[in-house]
Amino acid sequence: MNSAHEDRKGWKRWKDKILHEMATYWINVLYITLFISVFTNYRRLILAHYQISYEDYGVSLIKALILAKVILVAESVRLGRGFEDKPLIFPTVYKAFLFTVFVALFTVLESIIRGFFKGEGTMGAIDEFMSMFTYEWLAGALVVFFAFIPFFGVRELGRVLGERKISTLFFRRRDTSKYELA
Repeated sequence: MNSAHEDRKGWKRWKDKILHEMATYWINVLYITLFISVFTNYRRLILAHYQISYEDYGVSLIKALILAKVILVAESVRLGRGFEDKPLIFPTVYKAFLFTVFVALFTVLESIIRGFFKGEGTMGAIDEFMSMFTYEWLAGALVVFFAFIPFFGVRELGRVLGERKISTLFFRRRDTSKYELA
């Protein structure tokens, strides 16, 4: 009898963990997709000013799906946990930097794969890789870094205050009468 009860409790814990991970994943996908889409549209608008076409629209969602998974995996292996006992600015900036490096590595890998898919072989992949290191790449890295600061800032607040507290603050109606100025 007790064993069956323990099995149900174990299953409930696994189910709750899976649901939590899925929710976290899709929130990450949403944030990253919105961010990359805004940056993609910004790039498209700038290039359109100079009559240059830009057609990498679907890449935003694909990148977001992959990067959100990379973030979950990296967090599950406790990557970036070095400064958790410090003031929140330290783990926030550290994680923003660390995951910006991951985005850069992912971009390099994407560029190499794109070279192979274009049918240009190894030399095409190397050429695609070498052509990446431009001012545009540096600008992209800076934008990613500064977009990750609020992302990880809110996550660090959730870690310290509790995820339920953060979601309550953001998504529940509050009694504003106690905040009125005298």
